[in-house]
Amino acid sequence: MTTQVLAVVTIVAVGMLVGVEFSVAFFVNAILNALPGDMGLRGRMAGAKLLGRVMPFWYIGSAVLGAVWAATGGGGLVLVGVILLALSVVMSIVLLVPINSRVAKWDETGVPEGWRGQLGAWDRYHYARVAVLVAALAVVASAVA
Repeated sequence: MTTQVLAVVTIVAVGMLVGVEFSVAFFVNAILNALPGDMGLRGRMAGAKLLGRVMPFWYIGSAVLGAVWAATGGGGLVLVGVILLALSVVMSIVLLVPINSRVAKWDETGVPEGWRGQLGAWDRYHYARVAVLVAALAVVASAVA
């Protein structure tokens, strides 16, 4: 794979990752929160299950693509982007995955007291992670300029 192809594949993968996470942060959760009754909570529980299975591969795959690109001549900006992607993985593991794992196990009859607080914490951590991801995309994309 040439460096140019690797650059395009990496930028597309990271860009799509940012798009999904941005959408969850600013649109999907707002829509779910506006639904009546516990419908929004059910949607977030389903999202926690589905995205909890898919996103680890996407995050790690994006970081690996960036690392390979950096190692094959991508330069310092790509390396900074990879560091930011790695930071987003660490943030996910330390801050978001524990909450997400709990949410994925809830059911309609077993939602704990304080569930709103847990989802609020997840949302705040997610906003910070989205900011890191946007910075990673900006840095990686600027490496081709």
